[in-house]
Amino acid sequence: MRPVAALAAAVLVLGTLGACGGRATTHHKPGTSHEQASGPVGKLLSTKDDGGHRFRQVDQEGAPEVTLAVRPDSEDGWNLRLTVRNFRFTPDSVGGAALPGRGHAHLYLDDRKIARVYGTWFHLPGSAVPRGTHKLTARLYADDHTVWAVAGKAVEDTARLTAASGGSGHAHPGGDSGDSGDSGGGGDEGGGEARTVEIGIADGKVQPPPGRVELKRGERVRLKVTSDQADTLHVHGYDKEVELPAGKAATLTFTADRTGLFEVETHGSGLVLTQLAVR
Repeated sequence: MRPVAALAAAVLVLGTLGACGGRATTHHKPGTSHEQASGPVGKLLSTKDDGGHRFRQVDQEGAPEVTLAVRPDSEDGWNLRLTVRNFRFTPDSVGGAALPGRGHAHLYLDDRKIARVYGTWFHLPGSAVPRGTHKLTARLYADDHTVWAVAGKAVEDTARLTAASGGSGHAHPGGDSGDSGDSGGGGDEGGGEARTVEIGIADGKVQPPPGRVELKRGERVRLKVTSDQADTLHVHGYDKEVELPAGKAATLTFTADRTGLFEVETHGSGLVLTQLAVR
């Protein structure tokens, strides 16, 4: 084989391996919309949810499915379980192109969005639910934030829950249990060593990619976050939050004294930074 031909063959083989091997990349190029990058996955409908996300309709055979179950938590609130079929939670590719059977879920309380969910379990604190009977809805979304749909209807499931005592709604108190600024990992009252989780936000991307932090109940955790844009850091379930100044690290330290799965997100940009799994 001639040297030039051999080199061309080698490049072809390497290109094929790069395309087929390893972890797939679903994020689109700057300047390209989610819908343009998603390709021919289902059919985009004109129907939109309350947040302005378009429905992405797929055939019923092999379509994503979700079943929502609610059970009281022994300490506080409820534990929600999302059982899915033909679907996989993909927190590491949120914001990318739509791929069949992948994405995340949105959780609604009486048609009001209260959380974005990246796993099968979610803890709903009692403080988030006013007194009375309410409807919970779990709806499935693709990585590009379009709504998975079948026959023109969103792929979702609903359940009822009743709160005997009135909660405070989705309260967002001030950062009374953390400290902001480049504190070098300050903490809340109570002392003791805290486990530090460092997260960076730049150009709308989270590093490291959103995952899950396993904690033991009673363990102290310190979230140290640096964002290139001013925002607010919030921990669902614990209702802890702290302001994020642009370009400067902020820390939020607290004791993980509730069991369940809790999202850590930003308010302004709506980014999920990580999940705290407290056992």
